[in-house]
Amino acid sequence: MAREQFSSRLGFLLIAAGCSIGLGNVWRFPYITGEYGGAIFLVIYLFFLFLVGVPILTIELAIGRASRRSLGKSFEEISPNTKWNLNKFLMISGNYVLMAFYSLVTGWMFYYMIKVGSGAYTGVISRDEAGGLFGSMLADPASQFICTLIVVIGSFAVCACGLQKGVERITKPMMILLFVLLVFMAARSFILPGAKEGISYYLMPNFSNLKEHGILNTLSAAMAQSFFTLGLGVGSIQIFGSYMNREHTLFSEGMTLTILNTVVAVLSGFIIFPACFSYGVQPDSGPGLVFISLVSVFSNMAYGQVWGAVFFLFMLFASVSTLIAVFENIIAICMEIFDISRVKSVVYNCIVIILLGIPCLLGYNLWSDIQPLGAGSTILDTYDFVLSKNILPYGTLCYILYVVLKRGWGFDNYLKEANTGIGIKIPLWALNYYKFVLPVVIVVLFLQGYVEIFGK
Repeated sequence: MAREQFSSRLGFLLIAAGCSIGLGNVWRFPYITGEYGGAIFLVIYLFFLFLVGVPILTIELAIGRASRRSLGKSFEEISPNTKWNLNKFLMISGNYVLMAFYSLVTGWMFYYMIKVGSGAYTGVISRDEAGGLFGSMLADPASQFICTLIVVIGSFAVCACGLQKGVERITKPMMILLFVLLVFMAARSFILPGAKEGISYYLMPNFSNLKEHGILNTLSAAMAQSFFTLGLGVGSIQIFGSYMNREHTLFSEGMTLTILNTVVAVLSGFIIFPACFSYGVQPDSGPGLVFISLVSVFSNMAYGQVWGAVFFLFMLFASVSTLIAVFENIIAICMEIFDISRVKSVVYNCIVIILLGIPCLLGYNLWSDIQPLGAGSTILDTYDFVLSKNILPYGTLCYILYVVLKRGWGFDNYLKEANTGIGIKIPLWALNYYKFVLPVVIVVLFLQGYVEIFGK
């Protein structure tokens, strides 16, 4: 059977961007930018994003486009009779770990969109009251399960219709609307009374914050954020390389995807900080920023119910776009490995993802006494640690070594595929950079992750 392909370049760009544009862009990037020095951190972040993230992004796309296979069969296709395919099993597991907790958080977005949009959270809500509402949701496993079930089944249903008729048809307009909502809400925040103070905190160079955290910690935070925001190492970008044509070079496509990712991350800060500073609400990081600080902010706004519903619709689109993209990768992998139909792969994987997500859900209520990473940690934190601090570094290191070692695919083959088409080409001298710099970056990220968790 002929390999499915995107109907247009725009479809590829928007869907691949949807894979990497997600919650990390909105609830983590703006906060750490302000916390680690504003414009100083942003410059460091962009440095790592384009010098580390883009090269690895092109590797995944090149392997996908050359093999016309997902991670399930790509190594066997272009490097038969080697042991490289053994690495795929840990990398594939990363998709399931990611979706187990990401689908739960997407369910939270759906829950809050309904609650805020329906007017269930009315009146002026203090930050403490918003925290209580969030805690009530976490303590209710039934509501979380129903919302998670809806977004998981809905996203898998899109994938069941195929690449063009399902994934591309739904994701393309959804991503366009996401960008429209993003620009609209950022413009709205600019006219709030505290916009100047919020933007100053966000982007003005802050050397005192840089000194407080230390240059090494700042470099590490920027490198980790820039690297993991692209979602590399588990084949979720590779699958879209297998569907794309050869009209453009992969460096050009990688740069475009990275720029789209960066625009969303930066504009998210322009939404959040002016709003928080306008209404005197302290911005948090992680879930607290979205479900506590911003809920309090919207309750203080005129027409806050409408603005809150629009914001959580934007967040839901960002989350669902990632679900659909990674689900497509999982579905394609199982279709190739087990030689089953798309519909069967959808059904089996839908059940598996729901079951894997139940421990994360129960970790906030019935199983809250289980704290694998120490006091205050949750099962979801453990899933995240296994993925971000272990599987992703391993997977990306595997991809890099696969293209730079002669026993792998080889750099010449990689360059031939990556440089096919119109656009910027990767020079041959980049081999030394790929071979000696990128692996060091990955190892540093891996070690830093363990220091962060266990070195305190």
